[in-house]
Amino acid sequence: MEYMEILMEYNEIIKENDEIYRHLAKRFGMSECTFWILYSLRTAPAPLTQSELCRLLYEPKQTVNSSLKKLETEGYLTLTPGSDRRSKVITLTKKGFALAKGSADTVISAEEHAMLSLDETEQALFLSLFRKYTDAFKIQIKEMNET
Repeated sequence: MEYMEILMEYNEIIKENDEIYRHLAKRFGMSECTFWILYSLRTAPAPLTQSELCRLLYEPKQTVNSSLKKLETEGYLTLTPGSDRRSKVITLTKKGFALAKGSADTVISAEEHAMLSLDETEQALFLSLFRKYTDAFKIQIKEMNET
């Protein structure tokens, strides 16, 4: 396969994957940011602060904070003081858990089934190659920005 064909297929796959998540968020009646907040809160090994969530989502702080405030106002989560006065820890309420169960949790389950369609070697190779490509791409972009 020629390089440009590989690049086109890669980009098509990435965009298709993005469209899947966009469609799911819309299906659940929420913004993509709201979906990814719920998703992140359900997959994180420990409670997240607002700044940790922003870093995890690669979204602007203002976008994440707007979605968090809306979720808080609607009773889906609480924001409580963290280790310092500037950080707030995000906690789902009972209503928030129910929302996540009907949305993010169903997607996480589908992802798990999809990942389990690969054997352990394929899973490791998939993640290893994707990480290697992403790291190499970041280096190229950094070098481009320095010139």
